[in-house]
Amino acid sequence: MIHVYMDDVRRCPKGFTLVRSVDECLELLRVAEIDILSLDHDMGPGEKTGTYVATAIAAEGLYPREIYLHTSSMYDKNKMYEILHQNKPEHVVLHNGPIPFDRLDDIAIEAKRSHT
Repeated sequence: MIHVYMDDVRRCPKGFTLVRSVDECLELLRVAEIDILSLDHDMGPGEKTGTYVATAIAAEGLYPREIYLHTSSMYDKNKMYEILHQNKPEHVVLHNGPIPFDRLDDIAIEAKRSHT
């Protein structure tokens, strides 16, 4: 299972693959089966955004099994959520917020077990 965390400044949670750009995120979505995706919106001045990723996911059918939105911009989080929600397959779980701490702990424990 691949868990992807897209962010340009935050520390990557244990058990996730960090991507620092929209293009890197989309490449992973296109070539691998992603279990969990956590999306930020703002990726730096002049860079593509999480809305670009959400639009590409919807247009290309790149939905992972589960999506979280951890951006601090409420407007952009709602915009990404609407794009993803309107087009998501029934089996996809979409959260309008960040991954809860207890879930992050479970994922970190899972990752540690699979590497030992």
